[in-house]
Amino acid sequence: MAARRRRPDDESATRTALLDAAEELMLEEGYAAVSSRRIASRAGVPNAIHYYFETMDDLFIELLRRGAQRSLAHQEEVLASAQPLWGFWDLLRDRSNGALNAEFVALANHRKAIRSELAESSRTFRRMQLAALAGVIEGSDAAAGPRSPEAIVFILGAISRFLLTEDAFGLDIGHAEAIELVERCIREIEGERIKT
Repeated sequence: MAARRRRPDDESATRTALLDAAEELMLEEGYAAVSSRRIASRAGVPNAIHYYFETMDDLFIELLRRGAQRSLAHQEEVLASAQPLWGFWDLLRDRSNGALNAEFVALANHRKAIRSELAESSRTFRRMQLAALAGVIEGSDAAAGPRSPEAIVFILGAISRFLLTEDAFGLDIGHAEAIELVERCIREIEGERIKT
């Protein structure tokens, strides 16, 4: 009798260990180092990966979804704070998410299923950002700069990603000036950062 395939939402300890091992490998060595053998070895559960994930894409998609759920919860908390624009900027610059996101972007260049999942996840994040920040941006009396919430959210995201990318290989020319420019604009919209 053939073994029953696990449902994608099965949260057994073994399945979680496999996802944890895959995430660790991606962070340490990049997505190209992630194989079913290496994951199983790291998790200490030989020959179990295909019992929980039919394909490696299924595993990567589940890993992406798991990270997105954590990030969405954190983003929701930040966007509900007293200064959501400052919180959003800090969240975007958080290096702990940057490395794994970069690996998924690189992986998406080679795998259509990952690209589709990443695009949908990104749309969800962007919609949440716009819903939370539109009132703050449109309601400000800032004298200069873009007033479009879409433009501001996009610009903050683009600048933060580029800063993280260049930081990863040791380039920081112009970074302090770019950060100061962004933070001056945030001050005009949301005021000085409240110390917590």
